[in-house]
Amino acid sequence: MSDLKIFAGRFSIKLGKKIAEKMKVPLGKCSIKTFADGEIWVKYNENIRGSDVFIVQSTMPPADNLMELLIMIDAAKRASARRVNAVIPYFGYARQDRKDQPRVSITAKLVANLITEAGADRVITMDLHASQLQGFFDIPVDHLYGSAVFMKKFRKLKIPNLAVVSPDVGGIKMARAYAKRLHADLIVIDKRRPKPNVAEVMDIIGEAEGKNILIIDDLIDTGGTFVNAVNALKNEGANNIYGACTHAVFSGESLERINKCALKKLYVADTLPLNHFSKKIEVVSVAELFGKSIFRTNRNQSISSLFDVDKAL
Repeated sequence: MSDLKIFAGRFSIKLGKKIAEKMKVPLGKCSIKTFADGEIWVKYNENIRGSDVFIVQSTMPPADNLMELLIMIDAAKRASARRVNAVIPYFGYARQDRKDQPRVSITAKLVANLITEAGADRVITMDLHASQLQGFFDIPVDHLYGSAVFMKKFRKLKIPNLAVVSPDVGGIKMARAYAKRLHADLIVIDKRRPKPNVAEVMDIIGEAEGKNILIIDDLIDTGGTFVNAVNALKNEGANNIYGACTHAVFSGESLERINKCALKKLYVADTLPLNHFSKKIEVVSVAELFGKSIFRTNRNQSISSLFDVDKAL
């Protein structure tokens, strides 16, 4: 791994350090500054000519995080790196993935184009909001699954009389995979969204009464969908309710909503830095999974086994 170098943007510096520690390599040194007018400046403080460079940075808004990643990619390319790999634990703007109404942007495709044009040779990401986003890129994309980490956690917990819940129809496939491996029942919540960031629980498909519940979702933003699901399931007679979420966006009053609802524990990955803490929230690190992916990519080895949640860790 003499030619492997890992760097991290400011937004993902904590996860970048964890990944480097898991791989037992030093985190690369670079200087990143923001001028008074908001312009971002990047300089690599070590030679990366001919190196296999991995840049860890989630692209959650504000746009500065995405811009910082683009500038880091460009700087690495101009410094004659052999290959530039964008490691994007949370791919921001992924929810705008189709033209669902007139005169709107397909922003996920725009961001994919920007990353490619900046000079990235490969993207490594986790739990895209829609897996077909991989097709938006004209470069290879390795799509890791947070379920590999969460499954290991819940198998250790051995929660009895368990039912896995998908908070919407779009998450059925992921919830079914959890239910199968945890030998649990499957429940689906049919919801309607009258406007962005507002969700209403309409119907619960499945038997929740007397069950311990595990709600699975790829991200929690305002917490509206998640908390509505918790309350609806509790009203149906559910016992302990747990949650698992890969991307803890937690905008607005989401944490307050989560703390007030009937949730027993929420497990979140560290794809995003969690600056607010709660007794109901426990962070599960995905650093080892990303580390294995980076190692195998550097060695030009297959990483398909990392997509198997039973063998990834």
